[in-house]
Amino acid sequence: MDVPPGGAEEKAKNSAIMLREFVGCFIDFPKPLVALVNGPAVGISVTILGLFDTVYASDRATFHTPFSHLGQSPEGCSSYTFPRIMGPAKATEMLIFGKKLTAREACAQGLVTEVFPDSTFQKEVWTRLKAYSKLPPNAMRISKQVIRNKEKENLHAVNAEESSVLQGRWLSDECMNAVVSFLSRKAKL
Repeated sequence: MDVPPGGAEEKAKNSAIMLREFVGCFIDFPKPLVALVNGPAVGISVTILGLFDTVYASDRATFHTPFSHLGQSPEGCSSYTFPRIMGPAKATEMLIFGKKLTAREACAQGLVTEVFPDSTFQKEVWTRLKAYSKLPPNAMRISKQVIRNKEKENLHAVNAEESSVLQGRWLSDECMNAVVSFLSRKAKL
């Protein structure tokens, strides 16, 4: 790991800032965000889905957030969006206990908008996206603004809190030991 002159604390601080800014871009994006998931999604590629307006998945997609296994905590505003989308109990299963969801399970819980057969995924999704691209852009932007603006302040506050908590987690012995253990298992494969 590349540790800057300020040490691990400086690396954790800079990483938390980068994470907060990255997630903030999704919170503030003015146009409709459409996610396409056609395989395994892990970590932040799953947690930011709660910030998207539509999520399409192939039937071979999976969704996994193994935070506790790595001594970490949720990010991507998932501590706020997931309970609102799927309810507190299902969100806990994913975010705390690391339950991996299939595309159909994610759809049933509201994280995914629609699931397509893998064999037709690209064709069906691109047909929709092309149709969406012909809709009046200002009407879409304004509609998204009306739907999402009430939540933006909350999302930014949650993003800041999650980033701050993660900064502390990254410096904890528990997190460092869990990551080292994970990497040593991967090295044996």
